[in-house]
Amino acid sequence: MGANAGVSRGTVGVWRHSDGLPPELAVELERLGYGRIWIGGSPDGSLDSAERLLDATSTIGVATGIVNIWQDDAHKVAASFHRLEERHPGRFLLGVGAGHREHADRYTKPYEALVAYLDVLDAEGVPQDRRVLAALGPRVLRLAADRARGAHPYLVTPEHTRQAREILGKDALLAPEQKVVLEPDPERARAIGRPRVSSPYLGLANYVASLRRLGWSDADLADDGSDALIDALAVHGTSERVAQGVRAHLEAGADEVAVQLLTREGELPDAGFRELAAALWG
Repeated sequence: MGANAGVSRGTVGVWRHSDGLPPELAVELERLGYGRIWIGGSPDGSLDSAERLLDATSTIGVATGIVNIWQDDAHKVAASFHRLEERHPGRFLLGVGAGHREHADRYTKPYEALVAYLDVLDAEGVPQDRRVLAALGPRVLRLAADRARGAHPYLVTPEHTRQAREILGKDALLAPEQKVVLEPDPERARAIGRPRVSSPYLGLANYVASLRRLGWSDADLADDGSDALIDALAVHGTSERVAQGVRAHLEAGADEVAVQLLTREGELPDAGFRELAAALWG
């Protein structure tokens, strides 16, 4: 079976920080057949970054991965959603989440705060099927199935995807993020991937707890992460090997995979996205 077997256009998207998403890259990603652009880095609730990408393209979906509920008022976000929906009907997906206790002064009762945020979005007419939640643990995954279209887990493995699908049920959207490095040499690949995993994620309580639930040991989580952990969270190798790593999430129950392509500092991602697209669907 080839590396591209079972991978269709639209089932693989791109996760990238907003400051690395110029409109011309969005146009290229659309041309290559990627299904959705996930805007990382806690995009502003004005959703201006999403609007720029939508204005530059015609068919590709755009989502936030994610708007932080502590940083942006739900009423403001709802108004921004409706502005985008009026200009680009059906193309925007609102991802929201509670972020990390280490980065929010007001981080108290995050589950209750997330529920209250969804209550406001309901009252402001943001449809349930046009929003997803950042979800790692069982409780928020169940909330994502009950109060949103589904879940957008970050820093996960195919085993998490399998478990998440069981919790979400068959109908909810499941769109995990997966870091990838197009580098066949393991040491060079880890030199790219390890800093992007260890800092800040191995210092954040929610991600550490999630990885422990998946069976990773204290030794795996120490000293910037074991080789095995880094290889799982930042899949590396040839484009065919990386495509297999992406496909593993789809086989485990994901509807789409948000690929975060890691490159050397200063290296543009365009060629990598073209290479990966060729391996995924020819």
